[in-house]
Amino acid sequence: MGQGSPGGMGKQGGLPGDRKPGDGAAGDKKDKKFEPPAAPSRVGRKQRKQRGPEAAARLPPVAPLSKCRLRLLKLDRVKDYLLMEEEFVASQERLRPSEDKTEEDRSKVDDLRGTPMSVGSLEEIIDESHAIVSSSVGPEYYVSVLSFVDKDQLEPGCSILMHNKVLSVVGILQDEVDPMVSVMKVEKAPLESYADIGGLDAQIQEIKEAVELPLTHPELYEDIGIRPPKGVILYGEPGTGKTLLAKAVANSTSATFLRVVGSELIQKYLGDGPKLVRELFRVADDLSPSIVFIDEIDAVGTKRYDAHSGGEREIQRTMLELLNQLDGFDSRGDVKVILATNRIESLDPALLRPGRIDRKIEFPLPDIKTRRRIFQIHTAKMTLAEDVNLEEFVMTKDEFSGADIKAICTEAGLLALRERRMKVTHADFKKAKEKVMFKKKEGVPEGLYM
Repeated sequence: MGQGSPGGMGKQGGLPGDRKPGDGAAGDKKDKKFEPPAAPSRVGRKQRKQRGPEAAARLPPVAPLSKCRLRLLKLDRVKDYLLMEEEFVASQERLRPSEDKTEEDRSKVDDLRGTPMSVGSLEEIIDESHAIVSSSVGPEYYVSVLSFVDKDQLEPGCSILMHNKVLSVVGILQDEVDPMVSVMKVEKAPLESYADIGGLDAQIQEIKEAVELPLTHPELYEDIGIRPPKGVILYGEPGTGKTLLAKAVANSTSATFLRVVGSELIQKYLGDGPKLVRELFRVADDLSPSIVFIDEIDAVGTKRYDAHSGGEREIQRTMLELLNQLDGFDSRGDVKVILATNRIESLDPALLRPGRIDRKIEFPLPDIKTRRRIFQIHTAKMTLAEDVNLEEFVMTKDEFSGADIKAICTEAGLLALRERRMKVTHADFKKAKEKVMFKKKEGVPEGLYM
């Protein structure tokens, strides 16, 4: 047989690339050796396509169509918004230090002012940053005025806030009205009226002519050619209706009513009493037309004498300031003064002279007609038994004041309540009268009021 080469004996069908034995010269050539495929360049997951500037540079050029133009405009708007946001953030970062500094300065100012602060008075302004101040507890001081204090509002005599240690001026009190004067103003009118006063018709007529009529109809006094009275004084025994009449005046008038007790004008520190009197009349002048009612004026208006203590001298200085305010160099305008006391003999003659107090209204003990009227007023709302005879108490020879009659009616009602009765009998009134008169004679030294 001998066909083919020995190397072809072991082949079955040959390789796909080999030629058949019948192909001419190809059969004479030697077959190629088997070569395995090349090893892969990397092992693992398939590598992603590269992105970035290098990849973008390899992209083919794209012609700008209309859709690409709209996308470009949208990106331009986004860019403008981002630039604006960046500028805003930069401004916030630039302004935040100034806000923090302002807050820090404000906290330092609050610490500098301290708590509590002293209240003083500005005596004199030296220059833009220095002044002389005084307080009620010490002498005058030369201090500095801090930069944040409004210099335009500083004026001699104004109330200021001072540092509690170095006494420098750290603020101004906007409301210069003394708190004690603010309390003196009667905001709610009393409930008592002229109808609640038994008798005293002459006294009511005099106080209307001296106090109310000049404030409501000043032209009447101008037509007749006289000046209206500046003030009146109400005097008499205790319980005769002096304070009650002043309450009726406050109830009936529309003017500002300032009520003060004489003992309130006596202050602890030197100069505070006269200052309070000045403040009282200054507020009354600002709120004019006004009425100033000073009860128990004998607390500060006693006769002058050689004082041996600082307290007595301070009381006399307060009275001198009161005399100056009643009839001083400055006119008081539509400010009327009502004084009340039950010891007029102890008052200083300078306080009672015409020009300061033009009318002196006496309140005597009630007569029979006045007693009957007072009993009717106080028993109008009481439930009385049929045996009650008030004329027995009206015609009695005992000296009753208006306060005594009110005390008798109240005590009789309490005696009825003690026995669980809803009506007051004549026996209750008799017991109440004996009890009130016994307490009155026991508490008042004999011969005090002659």
